[in-house]
Amino acid sequence: MRATQRRAAIRADHAPNAGTGQLDLGPLPNLTGYVLRRTQLAVFDDFIRTFALLGLRPAQFSALIAIQRNPGRKQSEIAAALGIKQANFVALMDKLDQRGLTRRVRSSTDRRSHALTLTPKGAALLQKALGVLEKYERRFVSQLGSGEHERLLELLRKIRLVSSAR
Repeated sequence: MRATQRRAAIRADHAPNAGTGQLDLGPLPNLTGYVLRRTQLAVFDDFIRTFALLGLRPAQFSALIAIQRNPGRKQSEIAAALGIKQANFVALMDKLDQRGLTRRVRSSTDRRSHALTLTPKGAALLQKALGVLEKYERRFVSQLGSGEHERLLELLRKIRLVSSAR
C-alpha cells in the first residue's frame, strides 16, 4: 500500500460517507488487531515522511541498525531477527547495496549465505538517521508522557507475546 493510500485509509475511520455521517465500522474500532494495524499504518506513514530526506523506509532503517550492531552476521539471521521474509529481505538488501550502504560478502564457511556489513557511507547515513530518530521518538514521549510511553511499549510487547504464543 502506497503512502497516499495509507493516509486515505487512516482518515477513513473519520470520513463521512457521502453526506450520511460517519461510516459504521461495527466492531472494528474496538478490535485489538484492527486498532494496532491502523496505528501501525499511521506511525509508518509518519516515519516515511520524517525520514524521506534520508531516503529510508522503516525496514531499511531496521536493517541498517541490525547490521551495524551485528556486523558479519548472515543475511538469513538478520532477516529472521527483524521478522522479514527472506525473499523480501534479499530485495531490501539489493536496494541498500545499490545505494552503497551495505556490503554482502559470501560466507567462507557456507557459500550459499552472505555476511552483512555497513559501508562507511552506510554508517554515516545511519548516524544521521539516529539523530533524526532521537527527535522522532522524543515527540512520542512528549505527547504521551514518559510513563505512558513506557506503558505503551510494555503493553505492545505483551500483546506480541500473547499473539505469538499460539
